[in-house]
Amino acid sequence: MEKLKAITIADNETFLRQISIPVDLNDKQLSKDISVLEQFCKENDVMAMAAVQLGIPKRLVYLKNTNLEIINKMQSDSETEEEKNYNEARVLINPVIKSREGLTDYWEACASCLDNMGHVKRPYRIVVEYLDLEGNHHNDIFEGFEATVLSHEMDHLDGVLHMDIADEVLVMAREERKKFRQTHGYNIVSKIGDFESLKKDSVVLKKTKKYGNTKKL
Repeated sequence: MEKLKAITIADNETFLRQISIPVDLNDKQLSKDISVLEQFCKENDVMAMAAVQLGIPKRLVYLKNTNLEIINKMQSDSETEEEKNYNEARVLINPVIKSREGLTDYWEACASCLDNMGHVKRPYRIVVEYLDLEGNHHNDIFEGFEATVLSHEMDHLDGVLHMDIADEVLVMAREERKKFRQTHGYNIVSKIGDFESLKKDSVVLKKTKKYGNTKKL
């Protein structure tokens, strides 16, 4: 089977910026679409994938690895073979974020955005409504790094790239990013509070050169 490749901003940025359509559970193509997502995630070192990145503009997200401990070990090349093959294999159909709380920041990368790495602020906690593969309805809480990963993928469903919302973008090759993240890791600013208000306040603090003194909760 031919190895799948993600659509990149160099290939077709217009396609990536479209708004993905809701999934019909009766869609006969759905099983194949999910298989494409699974194949790509198994073959590549990614945390998750939105279907539109693989040429499927439907509201589907595949979560492979949101375990920050394992990801940090991967950055330092110290993971075990089991950790290297770790796969949550969690599929979210038609996900919708119902609420956002807290504030985090992380230097995000993306399979579709080449070597562009962006410093992005995300909520610490999100409540997401979605359907599973059996059509069951869920209303789940995602916290910490998994909230960051899922928020990134759900932006893709609305045609938003992490570079669009980053407060700083650096161009770094994969190996350079791995070294950079060893000293610039996932940061929790606050676990509580309205996300939009906290994000706005953090921008003000940065402008007044006090951002580095933000107290972590």
